[in-house]
Amino acid sequence: MHQSVIELIGNTPLIQLRKVVSPHHARVLVKLEAANPTGSMKDRAALAIIRCAAEDGRLEPGDTIVECTSGSTGTSLASVAIALGYKCLLVSSDAFSSEKLDHMRALGAELQLIKSDNKNITSELVEKLIETSRQLSLKPGHFWADQFNNTDVLKGYAKLGDEIWEQTGGNVTAFVQAVGTSGSLRGTAESLRRHTSDIRIVAVEPAESAVLSGGPSGDNHIEGIGMGFVVPLWRPDIVDEIIPVPVADAMSMARRLAREEGLFGGASSGANVVAALKLAERLGPDATVVTLMCDTGIKYLSTEVYGLH
Repeated sequence: MHQSVIELIGNTPLIQLRKVVSPHHARVLVKLEAANPTGSMKDRAALAIIRCAAEDGRLEPGDTIVECTSGSTGTSLASVAIALGYKCLLVSSDAFSSEKLDHMRALGAELQLIKSDNKNITSELVEKLIETSRQLSLKPGHFWADQFNNTDVLKGYAKLGDEIWEQTGGNVTAFVQAVGTSGSLRGTAESLRRHTSDIRIVAVEPAESAVLSGGPSGDNHIEGIGMGFVVPLWRPDIVDEIIPVPVADAMSMARRLAREEGLFGGASSGANVVAALKLAERLGPDATVVTLMCDTGIKYLSTEVYGLH
């Protein structure tokens, strides 16, 4: 029996894709991060941020945790905060799904919303969210999680890399992950490379805002990735390749995964799989490509990914 919701974070299943992978291509495995308590890989980062801050005195009992979020980090912080005795003040936007905004409220978080330009996720919007959360955190008894700069998140994702290594028996040729704050890509990649230097690390970003690839910043409709600027935790030396994925392809793959594989995720998960399949074609049948289903599709039912509301 578990004593707290935080004990349920991590140790998520790994499953092989069967229907969307072409014959004679590499094996493609996906880590089902929706199995975390709030349905997202961000539970790992939230637990690491809060634990590390509490241990070194930056976060004191009863304090309010402040952060900007597209939704998943916010729900994760709110859930972990409840379990450990903190409050949450979260800055988000109408650009993100109503399901995620409602989820944060349901977990007791106080929400401050920033109006977007026609629901577009732009660098200007992200920068406004960050600055608003920074300003709010200056109040006494408030702690800024600062996920864009906080290297504590890497500790949260190190365990994800260890899990992948153990679940594959060390048989992993490449790891593919989309870049938001870059915490999950970097933390997982660094962990995997501690096991072996002989692994290919591939970053994924929206083709419409492929700034990591040297392209211009643009509007993006994949929630949680493609910030429109080079994020502070990004380390170009840790990746072997960057694959830009068009938003339409990412959303189409999310729907295919639901209907053909029975796996329900958002557009970032779709982008990951699109990139993983491209890599699998190149690497051939003897290779194994691992990527993430970052969260659950329940967070996106009202959005253009599924359009069911």
